[in-house]
Amino acid sequence: MTLGQFAKIVGGRLVASPDERLEGFCLDSRAIVPGSLFLAITGKRHDGHEYAAEAVRKGAVAAVVERPVDAPHVLVPSLVEALARFALSFRETFSGPVIGITGSNGKTSTKEFAAAACSPLGQVLKSPANHNTEYTAPLVWASLTRDTAVAVVEMGMRGFGQIAHLCRFSRPTIGVITMIGSSHVEMVGSREGIAEAKAELFDALPADGVAILWAEDDFAAVLRERAPCPVRTFGFSPEAECRVLGYRALSWDRCLVRAHLDGQSFEAELPTVGRHQALNAAAAVLAAHSAGTGVAAAAEALAHADLPPLRMEVRPLNGATVLLDTYNASPDSTMAAVRTLAELPASGRRFAIIGEMRELGDLSETGHRQVGRALGEANLDRVVLYGEATKFVESEAVRAGLDPSKIVEAATLEDVRRFLEGLASGDVVLMKGSRSLEMETAVPEDRGVSTR
Repeated sequence: MTLGQFAKIVGGRLVASPDERLEGFCLDSRAIVPGSLFLAITGKRHDGHEYAAEAVRKGAVAAVVERPVDAPHVLVPSLVEALARFALSFRETFSGPVIGITGSNGKTSTKEFAAAACSPLGQVLKSPANHNTEYTAPLVWASLTRDTAVAVVEMGMRGFGQIAHLCRFSRPTIGVITMIGSSHVEMVGSREGIAEAKAELFDALPADGVAILWAEDDFAAVLRERAPCPVRTFGFSPEAECRVLGYRALSWDRCLVRAHLDGQSFEAELPTVGRHQALNAAAAVLAAHSAGTGVAAAAEALAHADLPPLRMEVRPLNGATVLLDTYNASPDSTMAAVRTLAELPASGRRFAIIGEMRELGDLSETGHRQVGRALGEANLDRVVLYGEATKFVESEAVRAGLDPSKIVEAATLEDVRRFLEGLASGDVVLMKGSRSLEMETAVPEDRGVSTR
């Protein structure tokens, strides 16, 4: 569309040529693509308005701003509301199923599994990477085409009202809540608060929609009550409608899941490992089935899911194998990763490098101690701890039976790097920690071949 058309849709005042054509959007002035529209976001550390002129010099056609700047721009009262109006202008033209996915853990993997499982229906519009915020989620809808059959959108939660806002313009018809954990608990005060915030997805569903939840979730009953439509469940228990019957690792980066749905048993090969991924796959098949995909077709398509990096990503290192799971970390996801490490075969030693988990608020000590217990039960050869809060991990791991001599404290990422450089052929090491730690930067360049 043209800049003038965009300004009209969002209700903004145009201070630029209306005939300029938009080739996309950019949120970072350091990565401007010529022809893009720069979004001047006011954050905690930086104010995008200060970079608007620079963005235009680098090739942006204009900036969307909340106050006038010395550059071509579209002036709006609220950038968040403007983007919501922009997204809604596309959403209103689409009549197919829209699957909204949120949860404390697993939402991005489940989104990718769901997109793959829906592919037999035709072209799938999905959130790229983790475009799940009030600034990035609206932009997903700009990729809608006449051939789109299904939309699969991820919804992040950073506080009360955020998912409700995302639902305003995405208008999901199928809602999936993967689980209620403790990620971002400091934003809402408690797990009960997280359940309340996540339930905003179910609140937004139409009466003829479908709500999907984990049958064994601590808050399953609470979430069920919030759904104004039929509820479907996934899980390991006999009560789950899509029931996981079995899980088997095929290698360090592939596994086989057996499950049952709608009177049919099926097998699905996944391009990742972990029993928790079996649950994500079951949720995805259930969502695709709710959208109209056959069970067998949905299950077969899971093998082609395009899972993002830094989530149990396998990296070879001088004959050893690094399982890089550093996109983010919570007690639930970290314990799941540790158990996966303990279950898989290795010709050498098993190590875990655990970074602290942030954004846990008052649950920080409890959460880190939970991880410590999992490590104590995992029978690993060595555990490296990085970050102040891992003192609770160490204390609980020793209490759970881990030999203190097997624990290494890393003061810096350089310490982590030196540990990795000492791996031998056949060793396997799990790296898990909060995204802000940037632990993946400590992985040395590979100079050999993995023996996984």
